Amino acid sequence: MQQFKTESKKLLDLMINSIYTNKEIFLRELISNASDAVDKLNFKSLSDSSIQLGNDDLAIRVSFDKDARTLTVSDNGIGMTAEDLEENLGTIAHSGSQEFKRENAEHQGGDVDIIGQFGVGFYSAFMVASKVRVVSRAFGEDTAHVWESDGLEGYTIEPGERAEHGTDVILTIRENVAGENGEPGENYDTYLSEWGLKDLIKRYSNYVRYPVQMMVTKSREKERPADAGDDYKPEYEDYEELETINSMTPIWKKRSSDVSEEDYNEFYKSTFHDFEDPARTVSFHAEGTLEYDALLYIPSRAPFDLYSKDYEKGLALYSSNVLIMEKCADLLPDYYNFVRGVVDSQDISLNISRETLQHDRQLKAIAKRVEKRVTSELEKMRDDDRETYEKFFENFGRGLKFGIYSSYGMKADELADLLLFWSARGNKMVTLAEYAAAMPEGQKAIYYAAGDDRERLAKMPVVKGVLDRGYDVLLLTADVDEFTFQAMRGYTAKHMPKVYED
Repeated sequence: MQQFKTESKKLLDLMINSIYTNKEIFLRELISNASDAVDKLNFKSLSDSSIQLGNDDLAIRVSFDKDARTLTVSDNGIGMTAEDLEENLGTIAHSGSQEFKRENAEHQGGDVDIIGQFGVGFYSAFMVASKVRVVSRAFGEDTAHVWESDGLEGYTIEPGERAEHGTDVILTIRENVAGENGEPGENYDTYLSEWGLKDLIKRYSNYVRYPVQMMVTKSREKERPADAGDDYKPEYEDYEELETINSMTPIWKKRSSDVSEEDYNEFYKSTFHDFEDPARTVSFHAEGTLEYDALLYIPSRAPFDLYSKDYEKGLALYSSNVLIMEKCADLLPDYYNFVRGVVDSQDISLNISRETLQHDRQLKAIAKRVEKRVTSELEKMRDDDRETYEKFFENFGRGLKFGIYSSYGMKADELADLLLFWSARGNKMVTLAEYAAAMPEGQKAIYYAAGDDRERLAKMPVVKGVLDRGYDVLLLTADVDEFTFQAMRGYTAKHMPKVYED
């Protein structure tokens, strides 16, 4: 048995117990590694005419044996020699994928989309496995080699057999652990079930660019016997079929002109579990020092828990089509917490577990651009589709007002023109800019009255007195309205030289 290099035992123990906070991401890491191996072979075929690959030749296969408690992730990619196994798996934190990315940086994102960075993702398998066996045959080689380890002291590398190039990563899944002293146990059987594996593949690796396939059990009706009578009841049988689990091409990386509104709506409803179409869809691609794709949705209705303490805001954050965070709260300001969507960038600097970012400034740059696009879309909705905007504001306007109040008016310039208030003169909702544009000559202030009931406010003598002078009055009935106005004392409405006095 060979020992891990560079104090690897301590590093491996640290990584398994400290770096990763979520055990189930091990499958994401193994599928990402398999995708990198397939990508390397695909890239090699572009420069070597002797390598003939069809679109259906490259794939990743996930399988399990519940009785043997093994889970296998296989690919038919570039494979590894004995030296590669020694270098890539015997030296923790050595990333062959990172070297490949550096050597072929000009092709990253086009012909090649390498995911790996740190060379530690493979070892996340030991969070759920008592033993890991890797059988690999390098492309162009006649023999295969087997790397095996229990993740404790070291590893072995021996000659093995594999029918073709590629790699099998075979995990012996740990036994379940019962809970003690009120603490929950560990159910490792999840990783030996069809539904559990399909869920993890769809959640974390749904948009890996190569098909992730698995044998799944399906049911079909048996053929009706020729002599069946009128009382025959259909019989069913189970059968297995190889199925591609992932979607591969993410909708947010397609050109907007190639995606129908129905496709965008269906993605929204299925991904974010809403039964109504979104009010607006925003898709854009950003280039520059930071390149990323974004697909944003403005919902048609507010979720039931939007204003509860349990509500979690955030956009799904992907890197090279692999899910990093389901809800990255830093991508949205609180007043746009209703926005749902996806941001995907291969340029963001992830931490070693690929669960958070290393550089907060990258996140801030993306968040700033996202905020501008949401604001712009709301302004267009306000100006071009007032009925839809008023419905939107009824659902989400409270959050916009609170954004001004909670920032002590610092966000007034960004948000004030999105607010709507009831006009006593016009009997309709108006913006502050519309109120200001309709002011008669000589009016120097915006007048408003705050209370619980709009009809009662309209009957107040002071309101009637202002209306009789030819001035309009905004009737504020939301509990946050008056606080919002107080926070906006320095705000100047469009078409108005100076705002407003009580």
